[in-house]
Formats: sequence, C-alpha cells, structure tokens
Amino acid sequence: MGRRRQNFKTKVKSQRWDLTSLEILAKRKTGPSGVLFLTGFTITEMLLVVVVIALIASVGGGLYVGTYKKMLVDKAARNFLLTAKYARIVAIEEQRPYKIRLDVVNNGFYLATTQFNEESGESEETIVRNFYCRPVEFEGEVTFEDVQVAPIGSETVPESTDEQAIVFSQNGTAQSVVVQLGDGKTHYTIVISAATGRAKMYEGTIDDVKSDTDVKIGIPIDLDAE
Repeated sequence: MGRRRQNFKTKVKSQRWDLTSLEILAKRKTGPSGVLFLTGFTITEMLLVVVVIALIASVGGGLYVGTYKKMLVDKAARNFLLTAKYARIVAIEEQRPYKIRLDVVNNGFYLATTQFNEESGESEETIVRNFYCRPVEFEGEVTFEDVQVAPIGSETVPESTDEQAIVFSQNGTAQSVVVQLGDGKTHYTIVISAATGRAKMYEGTIDDVKSDTDVKIGIPIDLDAE
C-alpha cells in the first residue's frame, strides 16, 4: 500500500514537470464529455493586443512631443521676459545703460553693458554672465518670429536687422519694443513700455495682442496704466 502511494506521488510530480510554459498560461476548459483539455491564446488575439498597445503608445508619444515643443516656446519667452526685467533693475541700480542684444540669425539673445577697463583705459561692452542672467540660445524650432523696436521718443519702427539692441536707461525708461517668439504653432508676445521700461508677456501673436489689449505697435506704451 505504501509503495502504491509513493508511485502515485512520483507519477503526479512527473506530470507536473511535463507541463510546458504555454500550458501553464493556458485556460482550462471541460468538453461535453467531461474530458478536461487545455486551450491557449490564438495568434490573432496576441496580435490584437500588440496593435492596441502600439496605438496607445503612438497617441501618448504624439501628445508628449506637442507638449515638449510648447514648453520650449514658453521657456524661451519667459527667459526673455526675465532678462528684460533684470536689465531694467540693474540699469537703475548701477546708473548705466544695459542692452538686450537680439541675435535673430542664431535665435538667441544676451544682456550687455558698457564698463571701464582699467588695463586698456577705455570703455568696452561686456556680456553679462552671473547667477541671474546668462546668454540664451533657443532650443528646438523656437525663433524670433517678429521684432519691432522703436527708438526712444519715436513713433516709427525701423526695418528689421539681423542683430538689434533694446536699450534700458538708468532713469527707468527703455525703447518701445514688441517681440514675438514662437515655433509656428505656439506664440508668445513680449511688450516693453518705453515710459517705464517694464516688460509684460502675452500668449499669442502680435495681432492677437493688438486686438485683445489695444496695444499700438511702435508707440510708447504705459503698461502700468492697465
């Protein structure tokens, strides 16, 4: 009797090890005759699952790319806005002009000021590099889509050039400026008031800003009055 039990256990154990990985994952079904049989996933079902996963991944990837591109435009616009605000502050504090130079060709900008060089005995323009401000180069497809800079006290807008400068004076004034940044789909417009030197950012194109806020391009703008 003991030998039969031992043989039965050995037989069951050997049957368990004979199961393949596919059989372990298979569904157990019972036929009309009561016979137990195993069925697995069909190739069609497996392919259907793969197609669904691929579709979900492609949709998610497209949303990520769109969000990432929008983020690059937002980052560029905010960097420009912060640089303009910083330029106004240091121009007043240090009582000397500061300039934001726009590099339209290379899609970037930097802040510069004129300082006296003790070694050469002459004044020379230097690029500002510190904890608060550094030269910026746009990423991705972000570009200067439109730049309109008017001299202080003028209502005319000069023709666009490859490199322009926005001057912030020590008395708090600046040039009347409207800058549009974007990648062809997402746009931001930064407006700098000539009277106060303050900068403000709007989402949209220059035309959107004009229609929504009655901003007059090329004419000194007092944003503090809004």
